[in-house]
Amino acid sequence: MSVHTDHIRLLFGLKLKHLRLDRGLSVSELAAAAGLSVSYITEIEKGRKYPKTDKIAALARAMQVDYDTLVSLKLSKKLEPISDFLRSKFLTEVPLELFGIDPSDLLELLAEAPAKVSAMISTFMDIGRGYNMSVERLYLAVLRSYQEMHDNHFEEIEAEADRFLAQYASGGQEVDETLLTSLLGNQFNYRFVHYDRSTHPDLTLLRSVYHAESNTLYLNNHLSAAQRTFILAREVGFQFMNLSVRPMTYTHVEAESWEQILNNYKASYFAGAILIRRETLMQRLQALFQEETWSNDRFLALIGSFKATPERFFYRLSNLLPKYFGIDQLFFYRFNNPPGQNVFTLTKEMHLSRQQGPRGIIDEHLCRRWIALTSLQELSFLQVHKNFEGMLCRAQLSTYADSGQTYFIVTVAQAYQPHPQQNMSVSMCFKMTDTLREKMRFLQRSSPEISVRTVNEACERCGIFDCRERVAAPTILQKRRQVEAMKAALERLK
Repeated sequence: MSVHTDHIRLLFGLKLKHLRLDRGLSVSELAAAAGLSVSYITEIEKGRKYPKTDKIAALARAMQVDYDTLVSLKLSKKLEPISDFLRSKFLTEVPLELFGIDPSDLLELLAEAPAKVSAMISTFMDIGRGYNMSVERLYLAVLRSYQEMHDNHFEEIEAEADRFLAQYASGGQEVDETLLTSLLGNQFNYRFVHYDRSTHPDLTLLRSVYHAESNTLYLNNHLSAAQRTFILAREVGFQFMNLSVRPMTYTHVEAESWEQILNNYKASYFAGAILIRRETLMQRLQALFQEETWSNDRFLALIGSFKATPERFFYRLSNLLPKYFGIDQLFFYRFNNPPGQNVFTLTKEMHLSRQQGPRGIIDEHLCRRWIALTSLQELSFLQVHKNFEGMLCRAQLSTYADSGQTYFIVTVAQAYQPHPQQNMSVSMCFKMTDTLREKMRFLQRSSPEISVRTVNEACERCGIFDCRERVAAPTILQKRRQVEAMKAALERLK
């Protein structure tokens, strides 16, 4: 893999510094031996300058190494992790400026303490391999951090959505499937092909596929109307905002670059903004928040009024609640569940509150008292015994046994289209604060449709020993208590 020009300078500087230190030379001693200035050697070692051929030859002679050895991009074994890191696509593609990091500062950090940084990078790489951290998962983790830094609100995309609405849907005209299909076909010359399990069996788990060469959008016939409309709106987003670097499938099969991941997010944000208008949603939320009691049916009706999927509706809430309502202690997650099985897979998450939630729990059994999981169990029962085919909305006040923190959680569970034999629940979780109680009037008193439960993170670390929902022993908690008892015994010996 080729190395970025800036990184070639850094690699040369790292090698020069490492060789100098191996030979016990100070910067001034090397400068004198090579006939160069101290400041110039320092600039080279920090990766800011790359010397010309004659100066490289002088440095090689001063340290008694071959010219080719000095200019080779191969580093010593100790520094090899840095070389691998600099050669990776991640560092060259992720715009560090998004996170307030000056790339030159990062390069200088690597140059200042190369051995220590190399050890740290090697450790992180080992951790990533241990948890099967693919480049795609790394990009998606970076994207989540980017969303969280900005409270998932991007005014520049909101402005693009407003510009689109003013141009194509003025006067409150609904942005629907007909409008989007016409726009894509007539203005952007799209062709549309619908497929199903019989025509393209290997694509049935994908919602859509875009073929750039023929400008054709393949749409899965098993999608709901809301899913299909959102996919069309996302395609409009790619075209309207000139986002040429993009994924070809709705669900990522393989992430080719950071720009692809970021542009996909921008197009999806745009789609949510034109389908769920900011002003309309804010007005309806104000009315919902002023209700005396909570109603699950009322909330489902609100989602239905925008003809949106619950997941897209929750994501749109996360765009607006922090900025316009001051409700910024929240998180979102999605679980998948094969009906009738006690298996729950966390498939998506986003935290604007870093206080609580399923983040960081790997290979453990998540608390079966969570409304996100109990709603899936209830949905499965209703599907089997009542032929239920709709959405199930449930709300819960969850107090974590360990921290004492309480969250208001709204969950919507439904069959997961187009995936066969899968149900899905999406949840929006709000930390109970004075601001939340002030904004959501129904939280100021008890509501019959809001259950109240004590929960925890995972069975393995939970101290609620009489829990009927427990599916695993509290092994992590027991080990922690054993260590604490051992420490206490050691203190008594003193």
